Amino acid sequence: MNLYAIKAIYRFEMARAWRTLTQSIISPVLSTSLYFVVFGAAIGSRIPEVDGVSYGSFIVPGLIMLSLLTQSISNASFGIYFPRFTGTIYEVLSAPVSYLEIVIAYVGAAASKSLILGVIILATAGLFVDIRIEHPFWMVLFFVLTAITFSLLGFIIGIWADGFEKLQLVPMLIVTPLTFLGGSFYSINMLPPFWQTVTLFNPVVYLVSGFRWSFYGIADVSPALSLGMTVFFLLACIGLVAWIFKTGYRLKP
Repeated sequence: MNLYAIKAIYRFEMARAWRTLTQSIISPVLSTSLYFVVFGAAIGSRIPEVDGVSYGSFIVPGLIMLSLLTQSISNASFGIYFPRFTGTIYEVLSAPVSYLEIVIAYVGAAASKSLILGVIILATAGLFVDIRIEHPFWMVLFFVLTAITFSLLGFIIGIWADGFEKLQLVPMLIVTPLTFLGGSFYSINMLPPFWQTVTLFNPVVYLVSGFRWSFYGIADVSPALSLGMTVFFLLACIGLVAWIFKTGYRLKP
């Protein structure tokens, strides 16, 4: 394992995040704070509690998950797309660095930035509402697995995209709507039976439900099923990344 190469790529990607601090950290935190103000004040006054938890506290895991998914994809997709756009990716591919080391460096940096942002949002949420974490180990596990999984998805999108506009296509048109419809701001038990069944086909439901269970011990689906689905998504992304490097898809001219 070439740890020096991994460290070099990782540090370069992390340094880019600090150079774009407003876009990488400040903007998502402000956006999440606005969600608290709007949803907490406007809707929270009409829905005092959900499953015994105040509405403001109930939406915290969903807001963190929303930021985690979108930022993981954004960080990883841009991180690998920009070297492809400038042509520097071929220098990396021709260097004595294995494909595994490349993925670890780029995905690790994207996941790290997303986790830092998630922790900041969690701390910010504590200024607005009371938060408790009943299962801290499982919270960290869901947190890390989700960041890695969607950073891998972002890595895949960054290789697939052939233009800057495509980098935002999947996050804006697919991931964000699925997150809003995945129980981030409500319990799916509040929906009519038919829509509850339809919602179970939304993969984000399992991520949000498992993450919320780690906070308050309440869940829309079994925590074991949530963990299983998260691991399944992770393995699927790993398999797709392995196929990309094996075939050279969008990497070889």
